[in-house]
Amino acid sequence: APAGARGGRVEVPRSVTAVLGQDVVLPCRYRAQEQEQVVQVTWLKRVPGSVPAEVAVLNPQHGEHVQESFAGRILRHGHGALEDGAILLRN
Repeated sequence: APAGARGGRVEVPRSVTAVLGQDVVLPCRYRAQEQEQVVQVTWLKRVPGSVPAEVAVLNPQHGEHVQESFAGRILRHGHGALEDGAILLRN
């Protein structure tokens, strides 16, 4: 981005309530500025005291990559442009 240019902002809810054994949508929206384009969204799992672990990468060119331990449990929930990077976490 040019010097002094402001980027967009990521909008996520402060918390998401999930019910054990059910599906939950984890929302994530990027409010892009003019000329900006989201080329990849990476979801990480954070556990206190350890390094954040990558669980899913959404990339329109290379498709979606989900870590093996989450295979079949994470699906892209958003549609179209990656400004909507929401995922569905099953069970």
